[in-house]
Amino acid sequence: MKLPAHAFTHGGKFHADDVFSAALLRLIRPDIQIHRGFQVPEDFDGLVFDIGDGMFDHHAAGSPVRSNGNPYAAFGLLWQVLGPELVGQKGANWLDERFVQNLDLNDCTGADNALADAIGSFNPVWDSQESADQCFLRAVDFAQVILENRLEEVRAVQRAQDMVSKALQNVRDGILILPQYAPWKTLLPPESGVLFVVYPSQRGGFAAQGVNDRQTKKLKVPFPEEWAGKPASQLEELSGIEGLRFCHASRFLVTTDSKAGALAACRKAIQLATEVQG
Repeated sequence: MKLPAHAFTHGGKFHADDVFSAALLRLIRPDIQIHRGFQVPEDFDGLVFDIGDGMFDHHAAGSPVRSNGNPYAAFGLLWQVLGPELVGQKGANWLDERFVQNLDLNDCTGADNALADAIGSFNPVWDSQESADQCFLRAVDFAQVILENRLEEVRAVQRAQDMVSKALQNVRDGILILPQYAPWKTLLPPESGVLFVVYPSQRGGFAAQGVNDRQTKKLKVPFPEEWAGKPASQLEELSGIEGLRFCHASRFLVTTDSKAGALAACRKAIQLATEVQG
């Protein structure tokens, strides 16, 4: 979609919906001029959003709703058209589920959302002499940085796809080994059977992380309870694994001095879980 040089949205108090809509438009076309007011001028020749009952407004009866029942706000309506141009359809769907929908829900239903509250705090207070339009632009600057970061998240996952796919071909005993840290959680097929992922830690040494069941959201296999939160000085003796230096209190993550130690920790956890189930 080719964006025009001008866009129009409502004036007065602004919300995360119209702010992130403006940020999205500006990210795609940096020179776009965003105008605000309480009625769309009859001769306005540009894109209109969050006002006017057009393609990118959601206030009229019968406004679009997603297949899962979540309503669209202006940000979601714009994202539906512009998102695939930025990160492809699959990436756009991913970000819609994890980010855009939550902001739309806040705008349409008042559902709690900390980011929407933060955007709202840019509005001038009741006795301020600040211009609401200038405050709006500051909020858009803030939102644009967040949106750029979220887009880079999606692109990072896309770049990791080949690495994770190759590693999946060599899974042994439910353990996936990556040559370096990369975002892997959303790239594991449900049928992969992966229980743990091992990778070089960004803090040195190696890390092993448990995989959550997508339905229950619980760890498929947690690390042993007796390791949880124990100091490094005790972990080697408790586990019998050389170089085991950390086990998170929630039992989803361990770090070790070596890849061999990380693999040993995973195998130990699987062995103990199998014994309990058996």
